[in-house]
Amino acid sequence: MNRLLMSLWIILCLSVVAAGYIRLAPSNPEKWHVPLEFETDADFRNGARRVIDGDQTEFDRLDRIIRNEPRSTVLAGSLADGRVTYVLRTKFVGFPDYATIERVDGQIRILSWLRFGSSDGGLNRTRVERWLKGLETR
Repeated sequence: MNRLLMSLWIILCLSVVAAGYIRLAPSNPEKWHVPLEFETDADFRNGARRVIDGDQTEFDRLDRIIRNEPRSTVLAGSLADGRVTYVLRTKFVGFPDYATIERVDGQIRILSWLRFGSSDGGLNRTRVERWLKGLETR
């Protein structure tokens, strides 16, 4: 019984430490806020990317849509720079996902991907599609 109780305490402590690291790990803008060098849409196990035609007005609207996401913060960049990277956290554990939007030559490039793990279960693809539908409805 004591061995079982000790094992449960160790598991609990490790879980708290892991959750704390996930929530508090620093986000280095030099690593995550980088130019988006792709020209085609793609879905991955850990994220999604999209390319749409868009001007500054649509870029501004997309920024507002992303900033209105719950638990969304700007990591780096600005609309004036033409590139913005956001941190979007899950509700309970606070897992960070990153999203970058960039305006280049009449296009808006969007990349959304997870930081921890190898698969997001389609969460980032779903999120990007929701943002694009938001652009269509306005």
